[in-house]
Amino acid sequence: MSQYQAPLHDLRFVIHDVLAAEAEFARHGAFADASRDLIDAVLEEAGRFCVQVLAPLNRSGDEEGCRLEEGAVSTPQGFREAYRQFCEGGWTGLTAEPEHGGQGMPEVLGAAVKEMIDSANLSWGMYPLLSHGASEALKHVAEDWQREVFLKPIVSGEWTGTMCLTEPHCGSDLALLKTRAEPNPDGTFAITGTKIFISAGEHDLTPNIVHLVLARLPDAPAGTKGISLFIVPKFKVARDGAVGARNAVACGSIEHKMGIKASSTCVMNFDAAEGYLIGQPNKGLNAMFIMMNTARLAVGLQGLGLIERAYQNALAYSRDRLQMRSLSGAKRPDKPADPIIVHPDVRRMLLTQKAIAEGGRALALYAYLHEDLKQKATDPTARQRADEVVSFLTPIVKGLLTELAVECTYHGLQCFGGHGYIREWGMEQFARDARITTIYEGTTQIQAIDLLGRKIMQQQGAGLRHFLGEIGVFCQAQAGNPALAEFTGPLARHAKDWQALTMEIVQRAGGNAEELGAAAVDYLFYSGYVALAYFWAREVAALGPSHGAGFRESKLATARFYFQRILPRTGLHAAAIRSGADNLMALPDALFAV
Repeated sequence: MSQYQAPLHDLRFVIHDVLAAEAEFARHGAFADASRDLIDAVLEEAGRFCVQVLAPLNRSGDEEGCRLEEGAVSTPQGFREAYRQFCEGGWTGLTAEPEHGGQGMPEVLGAAVKEMIDSANLSWGMYPLLSHGASEALKHVAEDWQREVFLKPIVSGEWTGTMCLTEPHCGSDLALLKTRAEPNPDGTFAITGTKIFISAGEHDLTPNIVHLVLARLPDAPAGTKGISLFIVPKFKVARDGAVGARNAVACGSIEHKMGIKASSTCVMNFDAAEGYLIGQPNKGLNAMFIMMNTARLAVGLQGLGLIERAYQNALAYSRDRLQMRSLSGAKRPDKPADPIIVHPDVRRMLLTQKAIAEGGRALALYAYLHEDLKQKATDPTARQRADEVVSFLTPIVKGLLTELAVECTYHGLQCFGGHGYIREWGMEQFARDARITTIYEGTTQIQAIDLLGRKIMQQQGAGLRHFLGEIGVFCQAQAGNPALAEFTGPLARHAKDWQALTMEIVQRAGGNAEELGAAAVDYLFYSGYVALAYFWAREVAALGPSHGAGFRESKLATARFYFQRILPRTGLHAAAIRSGADNLMALPDALFAV
């Protein structure tokens, strides 16, 4: 049976000691109420909820799945009660603005809570995830009455939200979108079309669901410049908030999936459904990107949560499972064999999981800290800088942590040997659940093109410059610290190489656009591995006597493992990038199968 314990010690270490969140907020005039004691209390209570309420439903939810009967979706047993407790605890509005009924806590705290939710029960966590994204879009682009009528019930948890983008014929290419929005005489719109892969599109957790739907107005220009965004509730809602009859939106089917089976993934049919325009006509994609970027960071947290859960269970099993003797002699002569944790390759897998989980946690929470500064810093220059940093890091957090979740859940399963393949141990579920994280909210390839094409080429690498500058300041500040020399030296060299490699790609892409696509995924991995090295160096620098000898030794050993065993992967990615696009593009299509 799979177990889970909330990693509260490491979460506190990262938030308070590595990122110094409280001091950062004070410096930028933000979140004056988010004290260390309050953050710790929230983490403690969230950990209890995740361990005691959500984790026990993870396997049963996977086995039961969702059911669709006569257009209504039933979630697995226990999900509704867990959601009721979640709402009663105020978790739905943890980071929402007080004027909308929320608690106004920072996103970095919300992200720590979300990591624990995703470790405990990824499928269940999909329902509030979509509501958070819908809340962000409504907060930034909705009219005042729309915030009052639709945002507040989502913040309270009374209703949930979705984002409806993809259609059967267009996948991620929204320029091909066909859903129509016809104006009605009363100022509403009739929305007609079919959306697919809609997470939480229909369920029994709340009486109403607020769909944010991309559609085209009759006079809209072709392509992405002709897309508008609409609020389409499951039950009609008047401007005064009165809930009316069932709207003409229905779940046509739910997908039978490889993983996240307790999350309802729906085909949604809109048949002249009543909706309201949100934001400006033909500017819907800009509004939807607010949701998408929120969701992309959140999916990175899903990858992180699965890495942590797989690691915890692989570690426990490796300590207990007896098999063969250590190559250097028996470590447990009182037993018929040694525990498998004595074997070097088992340790390689465990340390890979540990290094990625703990380094990835610092990376993800750093990104969320900058999301907070982007929204709340009093200085406009600081807000712009934070915006550029979080924009740059979003595809890295999403792409890298989800791809490494596939690797690390594989390692976790592998530690179990044949038992990892058996459902009762729970490891195969983590591997199945992890696989979708590299696909939805933009595949790894889309994240890579966003990173290299938009954040480097179009935005002249503003976020990268900030990030590299910060690495340089850190390395210079630690130049006289012999305890960090083994980390700051390689980190400084990799940062310099990162900058040079970026310039090489930009120059080659100027002569051949295919070079951009050929380099993108390797560039994302390269960037991610250097970023993780930076945060591992910061973790070592943050260690002090108050952390305890065991914690310090564990962090130092894991940092060395990362720098010596994982960071060298950058060499492989750099070599692949420098090999160019020809080895990918030279083979004619017809000759792929001969």
